[in-house]
Amino acid sequence: MRKLKMKILAALIVLAVLGIYYYVALPALNIHSTQFWVFLIVVIVLAAALFIKKKDLSPSELKQSTGLKVILGILAVVVVVYLGGTLLSSPVVNADKYQKLMTVENGEFAEDIEELSFDQIPLLDRDSATLLGNREMGSMVDMVSQFEVDELYSQINYQNRPVRVSPLKYASLIKWFTNQGEGIPAYIKIDMATQDTELVKLDEGMKYTASDHFNRNIYRHLRFRYPTYIFNDLSFEVDDEGTPYWICPVKKFNIGLFGGVTIGRVVLCNAITGETTDYAIEDAPQWIDRAYSADLLVELYDYYGALKHGFLNSVLGQKDCLQTTEGYNYLAIDDDVWVYTGVTSITADQSNVGFVLMNQRTMETKFYEVEGATEASAMSSAEGQVQHLHYTATFPLLLNISGEPTYFIALKDDAGLVKMYAMVNVQKYQIVAVGDTVSACEASYTNLMYENGIQEVEEDTREVQTVTGAVTKIAQSVVDGNSHFYLMVEGSDDIFDVPVTEFIDIIRYDVGDVLTIEYRKGEQTNTVVSVKPGTVQTE
Repeated sequence: MRKLKMKILAALIVLAVLGIYYYVALPALNIHSTQFWVFLIVVIVLAAALFIKKKDLSPSELKQSTGLKVILGILAVVVVVYLGGTLLSSPVVNADKYQKLMTVENGEFAEDIEELSFDQIPLLDRDSATLLGNREMGSMVDMVSQFEVDELYSQINYQNRPVRVSPLKYASLIKWFTNQGEGIPAYIKIDMATQDTELVKLDEGMKYTASDHFNRNIYRHLRFRYPTYIFNDLSFEVDDEGTPYWICPVKKFNIGLFGGVTIGRVVLCNAITGETTDYAIEDAPQWIDRAYSADLLVELYDYYGALKHGFLNSVLGQKDCLQTTEGYNYLAIDDDVWVYTGVTSITADQSNVGFVLMNQRTMETKFYEVEGATEASAMSSAEGQVQHLHYTATFPLLLNISGEPTYFIALKDDAGLVKMYAMVNVQKYQIVAVGDTVSACEASYTNLMYENGIQEVEEDTREVQTVTGAVTKIAQSVVDGNSHFYLMVEGSDDIFDVPVTEFIDIIRYDVGDVLTIEYRKGEQTNTVVSVKPGTVQTE
């Protein structure tokens, strides 16, 4: 009876150890998971230890034990299968399959990437967003002692605006214990174009987050609901109504046991209620922005670019091998978020051969053949323009400025605050414009393109017409820093735009003076070609 009790006790201890390990490590019960194989090895090792303890064998008897040999044989088979599966899943023997994981189309830059209005351009990078979020949190005296801002700051499209969102988190284990009943009450939302920062308070707190513990921890919550799913990086998003969700992509293994990872499914988890919905990737809701992480997309494109002629060529000859540049940024196009990064040759990385845009929801990828400077070169050029101020450049955002691929760069001071902006022509990176505002930077950049022959002033083919009459109304305005006079003359309902910089004598005239005006017809105002004193002919 005593031996039976000891056996039961030993078995319970083993089960308890395995249960604790599973609860803490959360391995997916899936042969494609590395953690599963580690878990399996732990089980076999514990079984061997329990067998030795049970039999109480001497060292010489251990060598002759059939049962122990069987257990060790199983362990050896598991290790061999794991190592063999790792090798057979690698690009070394599956280069062609890896190269075809991603389908890449050629795109037309000016057609695919529209010119954005300045209020839609994300002016901030993640670090700047973090500063703004922490500053906003610091102003909330009722929350700052209990909560902090999580470091996630996911970039999404929210109601056609580029924003970053991040949940709050419990400041400590004690703060979790005292607040977990109500949950986390808010999340941070930052408009990346206007820099407006808002602490969005929820009617009901979030109960399922990464900073929760035990069964409400988002990773444990997902594991117990989907024990076989292998999740990729989770992201925090909000739907069009502002409801917070966790976007939980599920890995799909396309090559062997462990290779060729893409995304096969997406689980949506309501951060407030914990309710989950499972979708095939092609059926995922439109508002989701981040099914594919940027790092996974970059990895897939690197396989596509480097393995065109096999694995050995990617290591030795490297003929036609391409790779992405260091770093990436995001573009908002048609309510989706696209990852942007440059593409350069593995053997010559001083310039880009083009760039790619990769859709984070669908994995759709487009390559644009635009040779020019690398992002690092553009950043150095921008910093060189303000070297006396010691500003540092953020990773560029690719914009379409008058049909020209252009790097848009924010320049930050030592405190991490954006102070100026720069635009660098991708193909001629010596053309650099800076400005205190985006509009001033764009105006300077446009002038530089005209001066360097990149853009040409279109010939005005409108017919020149003439009118003579007494001035009936006159008004003055300032447009882009330049003074303009707007005139109306007797016998005409048109408005004539007279720029003072071109016709300084206009300041001599007033209502009642007779002028002869040559002009080209416009939609709202007529463009004045010449203006001079006139005489009204009388019959």
